[in-house]
Amino acid sequence: MAFWRGVAFLVLAVFGLSACASSPDSAAPALGRYDGSGARVVRTGNPQQCVPFAREMSGIAIRGDASTWWDQARGRYPRSNLPSEGAVLVLQGYSDERRGHVAVVTELLDERTIIVAQANWLNSGEISYGTPIMDVSANNDWSAVRVWHIPSKAWGRRIYVAKGFIYPFADVAMLQTSPQ
Repeated sequence: MAFWRGVAFLVLAVFGLSACASSPDSAAPALGRYDGSGARVVRTGNPQQCVPFAREMSGIAIRGDASTWWDQARGRYPRSNLPSEGAVLVLQGYSDERRGHVAVVTELLDERTIIVAQANWLNSGEISYGTPIMDVSANNDWSAVRVWHIPSKAWGRRIYVAKGFIYPFADVAMLQTSPQ
C-alpha cells in the first residue's frame, strides 16, 4: 500500500510541477525563441563608441551623448515607439540613469524582436552585429527591452528602458506613430 501511495504522490507532483512550468506570463513574451546563431562580436583594434557608430550607420546627424539623442531628435527627425529597419533605438539608463545607448535596427524578426548593430555594448569598444533585442513591455510598446548577451548565448537578465526609435528618413506614413 505504501508503494502505491508513493507512486500516486509522484504522479501528482509531476503533474503539479508541469502545470506551473507551462503557465505563460501574459505580461512578457516567451524568452528563448532566438538561438543567437547570427550574433557576433567584431573587435576592430580601434575602440568604437555607440554614438559615432550609430550616426555613421544610420545617417542621423546627431552628436553628443546617447542619453541626449531622443531629445535632440525632436523636430529634426521622426520618432516613434515602432521599430523599423534603419531606425536608431535609444536606450536610457545603460549603466545608470544619466547614461544612454544607441543601436541601429538592421532587421525585424517579429512584432516583439528586432536585430541591431551596435558598438561598445560589452564595454570594450567592440562592434556587435546580429544582436537581438526583445520588447518585454507589458503593453507591447517597446518601452522596456531585454538584450541578447552574445558571450553567454542567452537573453540578458537586465531590462532596459527604451525611449523609442529615431528614423533617418522623413516618410514614416506607413508607420502608426505614437505621440511624441
